Amino acid sequence: MERRSFVKHAGLAGILAAGSAPAVMAQQAVRWRLASSFPNSLDTIYGAANVFAQKVKELTNGKFDISVHAAGELVPAFGVVDAVQQGTVECCHTAPYYFFGKDPTFALGGTVPFGFNSRQMTAWMFQGNGLKLMREFYSQYNFINFPCGNTGAQMGGWFRKPIKSLADMKGLKMRIGGFAGKVIERIGVVPQNIPGGDIYPSLEKGTIDAAEWIGPYDDLKLGFYKVAKNYLYPGWWEGGLELDLYVNQKAYNALPADYKAAVDAATAYAHVNMQAAYDAKNPPALKELVGKGAKLQGFPKDVMEAAYKAANDVYNELSSSNPHWRKVYTDWVKFRNDEILWFRFAENEFDRFMSTRKLT
Repeated sequence: MERRSFVKHAGLAGILAAGSAPAVMAQQAVRWRLASSFPNSLDTIYGAANVFAQKVKELTNGKFDISVHAAGELVPAFGVVDAVQQGTVECCHTAPYYFFGKDPTFALGGTVPFGFNSRQMTAWMFQGNGLKLMREFYSQYNFINFPCGNTGAQMGGWFRKPIKSLADMKGLKMRIGGFAGKVIERIGVVPQNIPGGDIYPSLEKGTIDAAEWIGPYDDLKLGFYKVAKNYLYPGWWEGGLELDLYVNQKAYNALPADYKAAVDAATAYAHVNMQAAYDAKNPPALKELVGKGAKLQGFPKDVMEAAYKAANDVYNELSSSNPHWRKVYTDWVKFRNDEILWFRFAENEFDRFMSTRKLT
């Protein structure tokens, strides 16, 4: 027994002395660059990329380091997808609908008019076929996507003049993000796709008549209330905008399994954190905006009805002409309709009751 014990321990000591213990694997150092589509002044939407990168670093004991770069620092805001596709950077954080010009199907990975709210979008992605279908679509662009944030329902934007009817929308030059421009132009608006950092000067100079961004917290930071007082709601084109992390496929494939798991976990964390940040920060910001003179106004019914019809016309036309869109949209619309049926009886009724109470 003593001899066997000696041999056992001597063998272990020899392995350790040689530095080759089979159960101990040194983590490799990996350095990535992340290009954001957003200015670093917005700690919510840009900040999600920082939250993601920090969490990856924590999960890998500092070995997997991702530097985050604001829009324009490495590539322009709308150039991030090309940069990831070509391998210029390993990953980017962006709004999928910015790239509807490549294919309208991109928009279904973010949000489209009269689509999901944030919870429904997350349900489609993680429990429905959303993630599977979008990854299949994105594979032709040489990257893989990870949901990485949601803004929740957005506001309808800032207008120089009050909107009393559909007629008041005709001819307005409006900054509006991505795919929604295809719908809003059908009700007479002239859409302008302008990066977040360039919206204020365009509105101030009168280059545009109206602009939407996200909601009270970011809008307060960007100062839109100083140059346009009419604050409309809801942002019917963005019931719940999902932001995505796009990762170059080759770069992702080269990661060890535990680093891939870190990316998956960190994006999920950032996804939840962004929604929580907006839900916490928007209420006090809205009060402050009203105190600074913002005039809240709901979109007139005829605007909503016309926009809803226009949206469905666009979707039907795309389903007839674009096989990528048709495949994803067929699943998307079925899931949306089932979600709305459920929310009608539970979530919506609860929210409607609470919003009419005198809260103490």
